[in-house]
Amino acid sequence: MSLDKNLFTLNVSPRPDDPDIVELIDPLGTIHYRKQRVQGTTYAVDVYDPVAESKLITATAPNATSKHKTLQLYNPDAVVEFKYTGTISFKWAFKWEDHDFEWRREECYMLRKPDPAVLVAVTKEPAGRLKTTSVQILDYNLNRFDIDDRKGLEIVMLTTLLTLHDANDASHAPRPTENAGTASLPGMSGTTPPPIPPRPPPRMGIERIQELHMLRNLQGEGAANEIEVGEEGAAEDYAEHAFSLLKDEAMLMITISSASPVEVPKVLRVVEETKRLRHKAGMDDEEALFQYVTYGSMGPGRKGPRRINLNDPEPKHKGPPSTYAPPSSIMVHLSKFDMPELRPKPEVKDPGPELGWIVDGGASSSTAHTAGKSEDKEKSKSKGKEKEKEKLPSRAEAELQRELEKAQKRADRELKKTGKGHKKKGMSRPFALHEQPADGILEAHL
Repeated sequence: MSLDKNLFTLNVSPRPDDPDIVELIDPLGTIHYRKQRVQGTTYAVDVYDPVAESKLITATAPNATSKHKTLQLYNPDAVVEFKYTGTISFKWAFKWEDHDFEWRREECYMLRKPDPAVLVAVTKEPAGRLKTTSVQILDYNLNRFDIDDRKGLEIVMLTTLLTLHDANDASHAPRPTENAGTASLPGMSGTTPPPIPPRPPPRMGIERIQELHMLRNLQGEGAANEIEVGEEGAAEDYAEHAFSLLKDEAMLMITISSASPVEVPKVLRVVEETKRLRHKAGMDDEEALFQYVTYGSMGPGRKGPRRINLNDPEPKHKGPPSTYAPPSSIMVHLSKFDMPELRPKPEVKDPGPELGWIVDGGASSSTAHTAGKSEDKEKSKSKGKEKEKEKLPSRAEAELQRELEKAQKRADRELKKTGKGHKKKGMSRPFALHEQPADGILEAHL
């Protein structure tokens, strides 16, 4: 940004003989402030009055690129926090008395929300870098506001600007690896590469089995208590590994499975050797070990892709079929407690002919079946007839009912002839079998 020549201007001039010292000089050559970098593990800067050689302010931070710096003023003492407030744009803010100030790249503003910000300082920088060569403080804008300590504000404003210079230098400083380039390390020639260290000897015995077990668990192919017996390793080494797992009190059960059908006999040897080691150590007397065997299961390993068999079917053997085929896989569970769900379940078979069970359904069974059906039909017919007989009334009762109806009709005709205008109560309907008619009607009927 272009500066006004009529305003008070300070030029930033590093000292040639000491890069840690930077002086602020006016156009006439008078030194107004001197900044000195303090060497140490943390970032520290002191600003002095060159005439009185008194320390005016100190800025400290964990490092030069920290986004929070603390400024300590002297005579009078005051503490000012200078921190980064921008997200995308460059913004650093501090507070002096009751006013908020903010550095925006090469300009410093006094914030007045909701009013627009007021420009109070400008700098002149080269293109592309935050490296101030000159700075001007706009006193005509500061005079518009009530500021008690104008000198303290000027010192804080210049010190914050100088700390931004140090942060810019630290961020653009070349890294040690960039300067090294292709240079050789101490004690090494530039052309001869260092010798390759010898390869460590491969692990053997139980150490190799434990390494395979750990790699399998890391790949998610099994649990910590599952041992897969493969081609590599001896059965005794697998047994020692299983014995070490069972010695752990937290390990209540282990599973020993075969990786392929070839290792099925090897699994049995591992199980027997494991039990032998427990017996020699006297652990069988303290707690029993339950054994459960499962055939035909390849264990909880990863499932491969499904394969479709396109080969021709195998020719049928003319001889008698073999009754036994070795298992394709085996899984043995050694548990410290009883597990009924792993016990072998007995196969339920139909009883043979010796117990009266006829499988093919011969002639005797069919005859008995038809005889049973005919008996059932006869019983059902007899029961139906008995029910019909119960429903039908007897012949004498039917004749008596008809005679009662005739007597009722004759009584009605006699009443009409005598001229009576109404019927007696109970004579408007025929008599039922359970009702008793009037004596006169019975006598007339008889």
